[in-house]
Amino acid sequence: MKTYYASFALLIGCCFSSCQTSQSSTPFDEEKAKAEIMATIQEETDCFFRRDYNCWQDKFVHNDYAYQAWSNSDGTFDASVGWNAINNNLGKYIKENPEEKEAEGVSSHPVVKRENLKVRFFGNNTAHLTWDQFNSDSKKTYYLHSKEVRLMEKADGKWKIVNVSAFWNYKNKIPFKDKM
Repeated sequence: MKTYYASFALLIGCCFSSCQTSQSSTPFDEEKAKAEIMATIQEETDCFFRRDYNCWQDKFVHNDYAYQAWSNSDGTFDASVGWNAINNNLGKYIKENPEEKEAEGVSSHPVVKRENLKVRFFGNNTAHLTWDQFNSDSKKTYYLHSKEVRLMEKADGKWKIVNVSAFWNYKNKIPFKDKM
């Protein structure tokens, strides 16, 4: 049994050492990656609020480990695990709720502000992000505050969303003028 544990420890140590070496030998520009990630996140947000299905779905990994969770205004929550579930839930919502648009291409939340961004990279191809988000109503009279989390993965040279977790405070509206 001791041989088994020693072999396992050696294997893990070699893998960890190998990962460290391969990551540090390739220069990684975190600021560039962060800008690319935030562009993907902004595009996904814009696409969703405009109800642009093709644009929105292009920002996600389409795998069984993708995840999306959010709070609802009635105090409940929704969560979808795997791309098929996300697509069946949110994709369906986007397609079936165009009435929230005032006109083609108009956003249900035209102003989105992000603050307190925290980014942690796990190698060159994975990142975890958190921030505070302020989402205006369509008439720009108030904002709703949300706490946001994203897990990002670089696939085929592009950053894609693996996880969206968004927890909105529907109760406490912030006057638009207070967040300008």
